Amino acid sequence: MPNTAVVHGLDGLSAPAAAAAAVAPGAAAGSGTTPVPAPTWDTTPLDLDAYLARVRLPGRQSLPPTAATLRTLQRAHTAAVSFENLDVLLGRDMPLDTAALQRKIVHAGRGGYCFEQNLLFAAVLERLGFPVVRHLARVRRGSTRVRRRSHAILVAEADGRPWLCDAGFGDEGPLEPVPLAPGATVTTGDWTWRLDLEPPAGPAPEQWALRSLHPDGWFDVYAFRPEHHAPDDFESAHYWTSHHPRSPFTDRVVVQRGDDHVRHTLTDRTLTARYADGRLLRTELAPDEVVHVLRGTFGIRLGAQDAALLQQRVAELP
Repeated sequence: MPNTAVVHGLDGLSAPAAAAAAVAPGAAAGSGTTPVPAPTWDTTPLDLDAYLARVRLPGRQSLPPTAATLRTLQRAHTAAVSFENLDVLLGRDMPLDTAALQRKIVHAGRGGYCFEQNLLFAAVLERLGFPVVRHLARVRRGSTRVRRRSHAILVAEADGRPWLCDAGFGDEGPLEPVPLAPGATVTTGDWTWRLDLEPPAGPAPEQWALRSLHPDGWFDVYAFRPEHHAPDDFESAHYWTSHHPRSPFTDRVVVQRGDDHVRHTLTDRTLTARYADGRLLRTELAPDEVVHVLRGTFGIRLGAQDAALLQQRVAELP
Protein backbone atom coordinates (compact mmCIF):
# COMPACT_ATOMS: atom_id res chain seq x y z
CA MET A 1 0.00 0.00 0.00
CA PRO A 2 1.65 3.30 -1.03
CA ASN A 3 2.52 5.85 1.62
CA THR A 4 0.80 9.09 0.71
CA ALA A 5 1.26 10.93 4.00
CA VAL A 6 3.01 14.24 4.42
CA VAL A 7 4.55 14.49 7.89
CA HIS A 8 5.75 17.66 9.59
CA GLY A 9 7.20 18.10 13.04
CA LEU A 10 10.00 15.55 13.34
CA ASP A 11 12.77 18.11 13.31
CA GLY A 12 11.17 19.96 16.21
CA LEU A 13 11.26 16.99 18.57
CA SER A 14 14.02 17.63 21.07
CA ALA A 15 15.54 14.84 23.15
CA PRO A 16 13.87 16.10 26.36
CA ALA A 17 10.49 16.32 24.61
CA ALA A 18 10.87 12.82 23.26
CA ALA A 19 11.78 11.48 26.68
CA ALA A 20 8.79 13.20 28.27
CA ALA A 21 6.47 12.03 25.55
CA ALA A 22 7.35 8.35 25.60
CA VAL A 23 7.51 7.59 29.31
CA ALA A 24 8.46 3.97 29.74
CA PRO A 25 5.74 1.97 31.44
CA GLY A 26 8.15 0.77 34.09
CA ALA A 27 9.34 4.20 35.21
CA ALA A 28 7.90 6.88 37.43
CA ALA A 29 9.01 9.82 35.31
CA GLY A 30 10.68 12.61 37.19
CA SER A 31 9.67 11.27 40.58
CA GLY A 32 12.97 9.87 41.75
CA THR A 33 11.09 6.95 43.28
CA THR A 34 11.38 3.24 42.69
CA PRO A 35 10.14 2.37 39.19
CA VAL A 36 6.69 0.85 38.94
CA PRO A 37 6.73 -2.72 37.56
CA ALA A 38 5.76 -2.79 33.90
CA PRO A 39 2.28 -4.16 33.17
CA THR A 40 2.07 -7.65 31.75
CA TRP A 41 0.29 -8.05 28.43
CA ASP A 42 0.06 -11.63 27.20
CA THR A 43 0.39 -11.42 23.44
CA THR A 44 1.76 -14.93 22.89
CA PRO A 45 -1.45 -16.26 21.23
CA LEU A 46 -1.06 -13.84 18.33
CA ASP A 47 -0.92 -15.49 14.92
CA LEU A 48 1.02 -12.79 13.10
CA ASP A 49 0.77 -14.40 9.68
CA ALA A 50 -3.03 -14.64 9.98
CA TYR A 51 -3.24 -10.98 11.03
CA LEU A 52 -1.09 -9.87 8.09
CA ALA A 53 -3.32 -11.84 5.73
CA ARG A 54 -6.38 -10.18 7.29
CA VAL A 55 -5.00 -6.69 6.54
CA ARG A 56 -3.64 -7.79 3.14
CA LEU A 57 0.06 -7.39 3.83
CA PRO A 58 2.97 -9.67 2.84
CA GLY A 59 4.96 -11.72 5.34
CA ARG A 60 6.85 -10.38 8.32
CA GLN A 61 10.22 -10.55 6.53
CA SER A 62 9.33 -7.35 4.67
CA LEU A 63 8.28 -5.49 7.86
CA PRO A 64 11.30 -4.32 9.88
CA PRO A 65 10.52 -2.15 12.95
CA THR A 66 10.88 1.21 11.20
CA ALA A 67 8.68 4.29 10.87
CA ALA A 68 7.89 3.30 7.27
CA THR A 69 6.63 -0.08 8.47
CA LEU A 70 4.61 1.58 11.22
CA ARG A 71 2.84 3.70 8.61
CA THR A 72 2.28 0.70 6.35
CA LEU A 73 0.74 -1.30 9.20
CA GLN A 74 -1.63 1.42 10.37
CA ARG A 75 -2.74 2.21 6.83
CA ALA A 76 -3.41 -1.47 6.17
CA HIS A 77 -5.30 -1.96 9.45
CA THR A 78 -7.55 1.06 9.06
CA ALA A 79 -8.31 0.07 5.46
CA ALA A 80 -9.27 -3.48 6.39
CA VAL A 81 -10.92 -3.23 9.83
CA SER A 82 -13.92 -1.01 10.56
CA PHE A 83 -14.84 0.55 13.89
CA GLU A 84 -18.03 -1.14 15.12
CA ASN A 85 -19.98 -1.79 18.32
CA LEU A 86 -22.28 -4.55 17.09
CA ASP A 87 -21.44 -7.00 19.88
CA VAL A 88 -22.41 -4.38 22.46
CA LEU A 89 -25.89 -4.21 20.95
CA LEU A 90 -26.12 -7.98 20.70
CA GLY A 91 -25.32 -8.28 24.42
CA ARG A 92 -22.23 -10.38 23.90
CA ASP A 93 -19.18 -10.68 26.08
CA MET A 94 -16.21 -8.81 24.59
CA PRO A 95 -12.99 -10.06 26.23
CA LEU A 96 -9.79 -8.13 25.57
CA ASP A 97 -7.27 -10.98 25.68
CA THR A 98 -5.25 -11.45 22.51
CA ALA A 99 -6.77 -14.84 21.68
CA ALA A 100 -10.33 -13.46 21.83
CA LEU A 101 -9.47 -10.37 19.81
CA GLN A 102 -7.82 -12.54 17.20
CA ARG A 103 -10.82 -14.84 16.94
CA LYS A 104 -13.14 -11.91 16.36
CA ILE A 105 -11.17 -9.51 14.18
CA VAL A 106 -8.73 -11.78 12.37
CA HIS A 107 -10.54 -15.10 11.96
CA ALA A 108 -14.20 -14.00 12.01
CA GLY A 109 -13.62 -10.96 9.78
CA ARG A 110 -15.31 -8.57 12.16
CA GLY A 111 -14.36 -5.05 13.23
CA GLY A 112 -14.24 -3.73 16.76
CA TYR A 113 -14.03 -0.58 18.79
CA CYS A 114 -10.92 1.10 20.19
CA PHE A 115 -10.06 -1.27 23.03
CA GLU A 116 -10.33 -4.28 20.76
CA GLN A 117 -8.55 -2.86 17.74
CA ASN A 118 -5.70 -1.01 19.42
CA LEU A 119 -4.87 -3.79 21.89
CA LEU A 120 -4.68 -6.24 18.99
CA PHE A 121 -2.61 -3.71 17.03
CA ALA A 122 -0.26 -3.34 20.01
CA ALA A 123 0.31 -7.11 20.06
CA VAL A 124 1.17 -7.00 16.36
CA LEU A 125 3.60 -4.11 16.79
CA GLU A 126 5.35 -5.78 19.71
CA ARG A 127 5.70 -9.05 17.80
CA LEU A 128 7.40 -7.12 15.00
CA GLY A 129 9.86 -5.53 17.44
CA PHE A 130 8.33 -2.10 18.13
CA PRO A 131 8.45 -0.82 21.73
CA VAL A 132 4.82 0.04 22.56
CA VAL A 133 3.10 1.79 25.48
CA ARG A 134 -0.69 1.56 25.83
CA HIS A 135 -2.48 4.70 27.05
CA LEU A 136 -6.01 5.86 27.82
CA ALA A 137 -7.37 9.10 26.33
CA ARG A 138 -10.32 11.39 26.97
CA VAL A 139 -12.51 11.77 23.89
CA ARG A 140 -13.37 15.40 23.07
CA ARG A 141 -15.08 15.37 19.66
CA GLY A 142 -15.07 19.13 19.38
CA SER A 143 -15.46 19.88 23.09
CA THR A 144 -12.88 20.56 25.79
CA ARG A 145 -15.18 19.29 28.53
CA VAL A 146 -13.30 16.81 30.70
CA ARG A 147 -14.74 13.35 30.14
CA ARG A 148 -13.71 9.98 31.52
CA ARG A 149 -10.84 8.09 29.92
CA SER A 150 -12.74 5.93 27.46
CA HIS A 151 -10.41 5.58 24.47
CA ALA A 152 -7.38 3.32 24.02
CA ILE A 153 -4.36 4.62 22.10
CA LEU A 154 -0.76 3.55 21.58
CA VAL A 155 2.62 5.24 21.57
CA ALA A 156 5.20 3.25 19.61
CA GLU A 157 8.87 3.95 19.03
CA ALA A 158 10.36 3.81 15.55
CA ASP A 159 13.52 5.32 14.09
CA GLY A 160 14.39 6.56 17.59
CA ARG A 161 11.23 8.66 17.98
CA PRO A 162 7.81 8.22 19.60
CA TRP A 163 4.70 8.06 17.41
CA LEU A 164 1.02 8.23 18.28
CA CYS A 165 -0.60 5.15 16.75
CA ASP A 166 -4.38 4.82 16.73
CA ALA A 167 -5.94 2.21 14.48
CA GLY A 168 -9.25 2.16 16.34
CA PHE A 169 -10.87 5.58 16.70
CA GLY A 170 -13.06 5.43 13.63
CA ASP A 171 -14.12 8.38 11.50
CA GLU A 172 -11.89 11.13 12.94
CA GLY A 173 -8.96 8.86 13.71
CA PRO A 174 -5.62 9.30 11.94
CA LEU A 175 -4.98 6.92 9.08
CA GLU A 176 -1.24 6.95 9.77
CA PRO A 177 0.94 7.45 12.86
CA VAL A 178 1.51 11.02 14.04
CA PRO A 179 4.92 12.05 15.41
CA LEU A 180 4.61 12.71 19.13
CA ALA A 181 6.03 16.22 18.90
CA PRO A 182 4.41 19.60 19.64
CA GLY A 183 2.75 20.93 16.50
CA ALA A 184 3.47 17.82 14.43
CA THR A 185 1.07 17.35 11.53
CA VAL A 186 0.26 14.49 9.18
CA THR A 187 -1.68 14.86 5.94
CA THR A 188 -3.09 11.71 4.37
CA GLY A 189 -5.17 12.15 1.26
CA ASP A 190 -7.62 15.01 1.91
CA TRP A 191 -7.29 14.90 5.73
CA THR A 192 -4.85 16.56 8.14
CA TRP A 193 -4.19 15.90 11.83
CA ARG A 194 -2.10 17.84 14.35
CA LEU A 195 -0.73 17.05 17.82
CA ASP A 196 -0.45 19.88 20.32
CA LEU A 197 1.12 19.83 23.76
CA GLU A 198 -1.28 21.80 25.95
CA PRO A 199 0.21 23.64 28.96
CA PRO A 200 -0.78 22.78 32.54
CA ALA A 201 -4.23 24.00 33.61
CA GLY A 202 -4.34 24.64 37.34
CA PRO A 203 -3.33 21.47 39.15
CA ALA A 204 -3.63 19.39 35.97
CA PRO A 205 -0.31 18.73 34.20
CA GLU A 206 0.32 19.29 30.51
CA GLN A 207 -1.31 16.91 28.05
CA TRP A 208 -1.32 16.02 24.39
CA ALA A 209 -4.30 16.89 22.20
CA LEU A 210 -5.00 15.33 18.80
CA ARG A 211 -6.90 17.58 16.38
CA SER A 212 -8.22 17.10 12.85
CA LEU A 213 -8.63 19.87 10.32
CA HIS A 214 -12.23 20.73 9.39
CA PRO A 215 -13.36 23.42 6.93
CA ASP A 216 -14.03 25.79 9.87
CA GLY A 217 -10.75 25.08 11.69
CA TRP A 218 -9.16 22.56 14.01
CA PHE A 219 -11.47 20.00 15.66
CA ASP A 220 -10.46 18.45 18.98
CA VAL A 221 -10.49 14.64 18.71
CA TYR A 222 -9.08 13.54 22.09
CA ALA A 223 -6.50 14.36 24.75
CA PHE A 224 -4.13 12.18 26.77
CA ARG A 225 -1.20 12.19 29.15
CA PRO A 226 1.68 9.68 28.98
CA GLU A 227 0.70 8.05 32.27
CA HIS A 228 1.17 4.48 33.42
CA HIS A 229 -1.92 2.33 32.85
CA ALA A 230 -2.24 -1.30 33.84
CA PRO A 231 -4.35 -3.91 31.99
CA ASP A 232 -7.05 -3.59 34.67
CA ASP A 233 -7.40 0.12 33.82
CA PHE A 234 -8.31 -0.84 30.27
CA GLU A 235 -10.71 -3.51 31.49
CA SER A 236 -12.51 -0.95 33.67
CA ALA A 237 -12.76 1.62 30.88
CA HIS A 238 -13.88 -1.07 28.45
CA TYR A 239 -16.59 -2.31 30.83
CA TRP A 240 -18.00 1.21 31.31
CA THR A 241 -17.96 1.90 27.58
CA SER A 242 -19.70 -1.36 26.68
CA HIS A 243 -22.26 -1.45 29.56
CA HIS A 244 -23.05 1.96 31.06
CA PRO A 245 -26.31 3.58 29.87
CA ARG A 246 -24.50 6.90 29.38
CA SER A 247 -22.00 5.33 27.01
CA PRO A 248 -22.60 6.35 23.37
CA PHE A 249 -22.28 2.70 22.31
CA THR A 250 -24.86 0.87 24.41
CA ASP A 251 -28.13 1.95 22.77
CA ARG A 252 -27.40 2.46 19.07
CA VAL A 253 -25.51 1.07 16.10
CA VAL A 254 -22.19 2.87 15.58
CA VAL A 255 -20.02 1.80 12.65
CA GLN A 256 -17.30 3.96 11.09
CA ARG A 257 -14.61 3.81 8.47
CA GLY A 258 -12.44 6.44 6.80
CA ASP A 259 -10.15 6.51 3.81
CA ASP A 260 -8.13 9.17 2.00
CA HIS A 261 -11.20 10.97 0.68
CA VAL A 262 -14.39 10.11 2.60
CA ARG A 263 -15.48 9.16 6.11
CA HIS A 264 -18.43 6.79 6.29
CA THR A 265 -20.47 6.48 9.48
CA LEU A 266 -23.54 4.38 10.20
CA THR A 267 -25.62 5.47 13.20
CA ASP A 268 -28.62 3.17 13.57
CA ARG A 269 -30.21 3.42 10.09
CA THR A 270 -28.52 6.65 8.96
CA LEU A 271 -25.53 6.28 6.64
CA THR A 272 -23.39 9.43 6.37
CA ALA A 273 -20.56 10.26 3.98
CA ARG A 274 -18.42 13.21 5.08
CA TYR A 275 -15.83 14.91 2.87
CA ALA A 276 -12.93 17.20 3.77
CA ASP A 277 -14.48 20.16 1.95
CA GLY A 278 -17.51 20.03 4.27
CA ARG A 279 -19.91 18.11 2.03
CA LEU A 280 -22.21 15.81 3.98
CA LEU A 281 -24.42 13.17 2.35
CA ARG A 282 -27.01 11.32 4.44
CA THR A 283 -29.04 8.27 3.45
CA GLU A 284 -31.80 6.70 5.52
CA LEU A 285 -31.71 2.93 5.19
CA ALA A 286 -34.32 0.21 5.50
CA PRO A 287 -33.47 -2.55 8.03
CA ASP A 288 -32.39 -5.03 5.34
CA GLU A 289 -30.24 -2.34 3.72
CA VAL A 290 -28.34 -1.88 6.99
CA VAL A 291 -27.02 -5.43 6.81
CA HIS A 292 -26.04 -4.92 3.15
CA VAL A 293 -24.13 -1.73 4.05
CA LEU A 294 -22.36 -3.42 6.97
CA ARG A 295 -21.10 -6.11 4.64
CA GLY A 296 -20.37 -3.87 1.67
CA THR A 297 -19.38 -0.34 2.71
CA PHE A 298 -17.77 -1.42 5.98
CA GLY A 299 -16.43 -4.84 4.99
CA ILE A 300 -17.80 -6.59 8.09
CA ARG A 301 -18.32 -10.34 7.77
CA LEU A 302 -21.72 -11.27 9.22
CA GLY A 303 -23.18 -14.73 9.49
CA ALA A 304 -26.87 -15.35 8.89
CA GLN A 305 -27.72 -15.39 12.61
CA ASP A 306 -25.96 -12.11 13.38
CA ALA A 307 -27.44 -10.49 10.29
CA ALA A 308 -30.96 -11.50 11.34
CA LEU A 309 -30.44 -10.27 14.92
CA LEU A 310 -29.10 -6.92 13.76
CA GLN A 311 -31.85 -6.48 11.20
CA GLN A 312 -34.40 -7.10 13.92
CA ARG A 313 -32.63 -4.67 16.23
CA VAL A 314 -32.64 -1.79 13.75
CA ALA A 315 -36.21 -2.58 12.67
CA GLU A 316 -37.33 -1.88 16.24
CA LEU A 317 -35.88 1.63 16.19
CA PRO A 318 -38.35 4.51 16.12
